[in-house]
Amino acid sequence: MIDVHELTKRYGAKSAVDGLSFTVRPGRVTGFLGPNGAGKSTTMRMILGLDAPTSGSALVGGRAYAELAAPLRTVGSLLDAKGVHGGRSAYAHLAGMAAGSGIPRSRVDEVLREVGLDPATARRRTNGFSLGMGQRLGIAAALLGDPAVLILDEPVNGLDTEGIRWIRELMKSLAAEGRTVFLSSHLMSELELTADHLVVIGRGRLLADAPMREFIESHSGGQTLVRGPEPERLRELLRAAGGRVSLDARGGWLVDGLATAAIGELASRHGVALHELTPRLSSLEEVYTAMAGATGEYRAEVAR
Repeated sequence: MIDVHELTKRYGAKSAVDGLSFTVRPGRVTGFLGPNGAGKSTTMRMILGLDAPTSGSALVGGRAYAELAAPLRTVGSLLDAKGVHGGRSAYAHLAGMAAGSGIPRSRVDEVLREVGLDPATARRRTNGFSLGMGQRLGIAAALLGDPAVLILDEPVNGLDTEGIRWIRELMKSLAAEGRTVFLSSHLMSELELTADHLVVIGRGRLLADAPMREFIESHSGGQTLVRGPEPERLRELLRAAGGRVSLDARGGWLVDGLATAAIGELASRHGVALHELTPRLSSLEEVYTAMAGATGEYRAEVAR
């Protein structure tokens, strides 16, 4: 478990992280979301003891990272896939990490297989690796100590479609084993598919801490998708009842202003058949964009 309490990091008069508190629990994938400059990377660095907080605390399993007896066996992390000596091979990089932490050499071969780096590739110098190969090596390093906690910053960056699907299933399987999985990503469509829980920050402050579905449902616009064999009659009926009706790109009508149950009852009373009656939830990207716009904190100015 990761426990962040009133965590603050200031650089002079500027606060990169400002009184941030949240808990990342085992058994689920927790997504960490926020715009560039929101304080995500700084928060992760403080959890890992790479930056010292101005005040507050960030604990892993009840201890500060510097107090962990065997850090690699407790926490696996990926903050920068390029943080590898380019003249060393992937195998040598992992073998050195293993030796320094008392991890059996056999574990190196296991994680290389797990991330899909074949023996020939693993013996190559890493300065010739593609971005995707570097990401796989970084994930292998995070998994090396078989840790209970994983902290990953943009783990799908540079991966192809197969690689993105692989990391998604890997994160879910690790959480299912009871591990604590904490990851950030700017690919919100992928984060929506991967994460069970969501922590959202902006300008170093907490904006939301909720289960993914609850977060989306509570911030969705409340529209309902309605389809039937008599679309024009259905539209007039909905408008007469006070609904705001617009055409959905996939066919049917999107209705605002009427609850889903009320639409079903209305159609039943008037003998109008329905083929579909579905509450339309916004995507994570739509919800987050609306939240950011509402706060007025992250609007980009267009040069003219």
